[in-house]
Amino acid sequence: MTKKKEVTVEEKLRALYDLQLIDSRIDEIKGTRGELPLEVSDLEDEIEGLQTRLNNFSTDIENLETSIANKKNNIEEAKTMSKKYLEQQKNVRNNREFDSISKEIEYQDLEIQLADKHIREFEVKIAQKNEIISAAQERIDDKTTHLKHKQDELNSIMEETSKEETLLHKKSEEFGKMIDERLLKAYQKIRSNVRNGLAIVSIERGASGGSFFTIPPQRQVEIATRKKIITDEHSGRILIDSQLAEEERKKMSKFFS
Repeated sequence: MTKKKEVTVEEKLRALYDLQLIDSRIDEIKGTRGELPLEVSDLEDEIEGLQTRLNNFSTDIENLETSIANKKNNIEEAKTMSKKYLEQQKNVRNNREFDSISKEIEYQDLEIQLADKHIREFEVKIAQKNEIISAAQERIDDKTTHLKHKQDELNSIMEETSKEETLLHKKSEEFGKMIDERLLKAYQKIRSNVRNGLAIVSIERGASGGSFFTIPPQRQVEIATRKKIITDEHSGRILIDSQLAEEERKKMSKFFS
């Protein structure tokens, strides 16, 4: 049975740093898009919010129009009843019946007046809501035009870099599989917690890359031996010596080119 070759710490560090260089290049490509993805997302959310508001007002208008139609039906019913009572009034036998029917006719007239009043109020509300809808639609049209420009701009940038980014993501997955799961998870966690996404950095001028905290000489010697994974006590980043970093940068620059 063939014994599986044990991966050395140095090989792990090289694989990690190669992965870091690939992921940093992906970050760099994403950086060329600037705030465009966020701007596009914000505009889409704003348009969706305006459209929802517009739809709500349209529903309100439909309900008001239904209410107007109902009031008009009430008016027609009241007119019919009033006409019926007027006919009955012609055949009354005494003053009591006449007065009773007169009150019914008066009641129907009041119903007509009240329905007319409500119709006018509903029509004013519809006019107001139509003005709001018109203004909202104008804003939607302006935002949609602006969104199209931003999307075109973003798509243009993404077209230029999509092929490289796809290849880099594929390579990132490949390199990730070369690193044991525990170490890979640690790398990803550190990467997500640091601002610039650098989870593994080299020692430059006696300090870890991007830091002003000096690494003690004895610690630097220990890092240079590449015998164990060492992290920066201030940032939590994994540390490598500058020579290893330079060798891997040269190797990966050929891949990037």
